[in-house]
Amino acid sequence: MGLEGPLAAKKTKSKSKSASRGVDQRLVKALAHELRVEILAILNERMASPNELAKELDEGLSQVSYHVKVLKDYKCIELVKTEPRRGAVEHYYRATSRAFLTDRDWQQLPESVRPGLSTDLLQAIVDDAVAALQGSTFDRRDDRHLSWTPLVVDEQGWDELIETFDESLQRVFAIQAASAKRLAKAPEEGFNTSVAIMTYEAPASAAKQLPKKKAAAKKK
Repeated sequence: MGLEGPLAAKKTKSKSKSASRGVDQRLVKALAHELRVEILAILNERMASPNELAKELDEGLSQVSYHVKVLKDYKCIELVKTEPRRGAVEHYYRATSRAFLTDRDWQQLPESVRPGLSTDLLQAIVDDAVAALQGSTFDRRDDRHLSWTPLVVDEQGWDELIETFDESLQRVFAIQAASAKRLAKAPEEGFNTSVAIMTYEAPASAAKQLPKKKAAAKKK
């Protein structure tokens, strides 16, 4: 499970004991409260002050300020600037870097937190897709990809799917880095792109509603 600004996630298998030692306990603790997850998601998108966060999340300022401090202590966010406001000083923060959780990290999160984290992620994906549809950018490119493929797999097949998505996500990051280098030297401007990768076990009741053939919508 992971977070990637503004908010994205993946679950990966821990491939060795040495890999599991790299668990970022600060991030695990930071994400152990639903409000901190929401705050971190917003600060991945833009900088904001505790006052702005409190209004957006409809939470008390003192409570939000406390959780902002926790995120700062865990080095998940950083102070960007300060501005005077009515005799006081308003502090603005943003997320520091991409954060990833392996399976081991995910297992250390309280079970009560996991559904909220997944819900926030799915809502962010839906909101992003809806905005693209409303802004007429979703189908702007003829080669855009959209597909839904229900499957029945065994445990080995599941593991292979997870490994495939993990490798694909790493390739996505490599493409992003290469694009950034080219754009830094070229006169052209980049354009916003969203990539959502999901695989999950569907409830048994859903299988009864699936068509016999693969349901997909794909343009190439």
